[in-house]
Parts: sequence; C-alpha cells; structure tokens
Amino acid sequence: MPNPASPSSNVTTDVVIIGGGVIGLEIARTLAQRGVKDVTVIERGRLGQEASYAAAGLLAPQAEADRADDFFRLACRSRDLYPDLAKSLLEETGIDIELDRTGTLYLAFADDELDEIERRYEWQTNAGLSVEKLTLADARALEPWISEAVHGALLFPQDIQVENRRLLKALIAANERLGVRFLTDTTVEFLNHEHGRVTGVATSRGLVSTRNVVLACGAWCNFIKTSEPQLQSVPIEPVRGQMVCLRAEPPLTRHVLYSPRGYLVPRRDGRLLAGSTTEHVGFEKQVTTAGVHSILSHALEIAPRITELPIVDTWSGLRPHAPDDLPVIGRSHDIEGLVYATGHYRNGILLAPITADLIAEAIAGNVQPDLLAPFAPDRFSLVA
Repeated sequence: MPNPASPSSNVTTDVVIIGGGVIGLEIARTLAQRGVKDVTVIERGRLGQEASYAAAGLLAPQAEADRADDFFRLACRSRDLYPDLAKSLLEETGIDIELDRTGTLYLAFADDELDEIERRYEWQTNAGLSVEKLTLADARALEPWISEAVHGALLFPQDIQVENRRLLKALIAANERLGVRFLTDTTVEFLNHEHGRVTGVATSRGLVSTRNVVLACGAWCNFIKTSEPQLQSVPIEPVRGQMVCLRAEPPLTRHVLYSPRGYLVPRRDGRLLAGSTTEHVGFEKQVTTAGVHSILSHALEIAPRITELPIVDTWSGLRPHAPDDLPVIGRSHDIEGLVYATGHYRNGILLAPITADLIAEAIAGNVQPDLLAPFAPDRFSLVA
C-alpha cells in the first residue's frame, strides 16, 4: 500500500474524496481521467481495507432482484460496465482483476423458493433479460457437487464476479499513475463551509482547502462533522458481514452458487468463499462462532461435500446501510460542493463503476444526472 503523505498546514486541491475504498478509488480515477488535475483521497486507515476488502465480489443484480425498479436498473448498468473496466485496468496497470463471466446458479430448496424462481423467471424473461430455468438434473450437470435436495434453479449467465482484492490493487495503482494524492492514516476532523459553500476539510495532518468534497467513507459517513451550521446527517449505519474461506483444489465449482440463505464463490487460485451474515452490531468487526456456524450451515445446504474442505481464513466487514436499503449518491442540498457516495450496503463492488461515472459527471460536468434522483441524499430530510 502507498505510504501516507503529510500535507503542509494548508494544501489546496480541486477535489477531496473522503474514503479510500472501492467507491472512493474509482471516483478518483474517473475524475482524474476526465481532466480534474488535482484529486486527493483521504483515508482514515489503509486504502481498501474495510468493506471493499471483505466483500465477495459478486456482480449479480438479477439473482438478488425481486422486481425491475430504479435500483435494479442502476445495478445492471454498473455490472455491464465491468468488462470494459477490467480491460482498462489491465492496460493501465498490468493487473488482471479476474473478472469471471461463467455466471450464477440460483438454487431453490423448498416449494416457496421454487415459486419465487417461477416469478423471477417470468418477470425477467418478459423484461428481455438473460435467464434460464433448470431442473435439478440440468443444474447438477453443470455443477455435480450441488445438493440433490435442490428443487430447481435459475442460471443467470450475465451475473458474474470479480476478485475484489485484485480490483482494489489495480485501482490504487491506476490512481498512482494518474497522480492522485493519497493521505492515509488521516482522520477528517470536520468539513469547513462558508455561506453555504464547501471551503475545505480539517484533518489530523492539517487543513486541505477545496471547493469539492465527496463523502465516500462508507459506514463512517456520520463521523464527518461540519462547521456551523451543522450539516444534517444522512442516516448510515454499519451492518456486519462475516465470511469463511475454504480451499478447494481441484475447484469444486465454476459458477457462483447462490441460495436465499447463502452463497459459494470460486476463485481462480483454489479458494472458495462462503458467505455471509447480516448483523446489526454497531462497529464490532469480529468473526464469531455463531457467524461461522451460520455461514457453513447454509453452504452445506448448497453443497454438502464441502465438509471435505479445509477452512483457510475468516474475516468480516462493515457495510454502510441506509434505512431504505438504497445507496446515497448525489449532491447535498445543504452545502454546495458536497457530494455523497455512500450507503452502497452489499453492493459497493457492483456499483463502483456507475457511481464513479455519475459523480464525475456531477463534478467535472457540473450537471446532476437524472439517474441519481432516486438516490439523492435529501430524500431523508424530505421524509423527516
């Protein structure tokens, strides 16, 4: 990881991005590519070591969607940007982010889940989306290790996955090549604004002057305070997700295996990721016995033969969650120059490309894309 820079008492930059996860890094890269000459990323710890590092890298909006709404359309657009992103990052950095386009198998284990498969197949087929309905025999022909208790399955060939840790490595390298400044191990103490306009951020390493700030600090968004008058906070809370990593050599599965309760994600190096939990425990980032037991129970339902595999690692991360389950993306209506890019919850990796494009359009193009309207930060103040 890059060494932290030490600003003087007053550094001036065009854009400050608070948060060095996948969202902040991809926004920085996109802004720099679109001609913003001086971009600074401020990260409270090390780059890419929080929710982005703990993720499974699923790019699977169709497997998770109950209907075609604004969020689903946003997620699909972002997923479809990944092939070009993978190619660009390989050209820019030489790092292969291991975009795997094999697809996702969604498995049903009960009659009500089979009914859900029928509903999903019907609305997604009617919407012109790529989806195939499979019998148990069809599914086991693709993946012999899956349980014989499967009642039916859907194959989503366009729901894919990426190696999120390689993605983070590539984004850091790409930003370094573009001259983006990183201030790591740096705490933002408060956001300065005057007459309704951003003027800079006060940090543990000094003052950084700017007229544009992007809040991309995930679950820590509400720790950012402002000079008077106080900014109305957007209600983001941390939700812990635990993961278990198994070793499967030779590989157990080629597809992502997904059920209503858990998933298995194969990696090219022989790892098999099993996830995940959803826990409202504040900022407690431990791995727990209960969490591991829950994950493995659901993974065993999908593929009973994983009992033969060794556990090689466990970890957890804190996902940023908004009350309505939607991301918070767009300009603040309270302070000019302040832009939100947070609340991506379980979809930070998936939504990084589209979020970066829309934020760059808002800042570099000085427009508010219509696509952002359902995710605007002022929707919470309007409800209040």
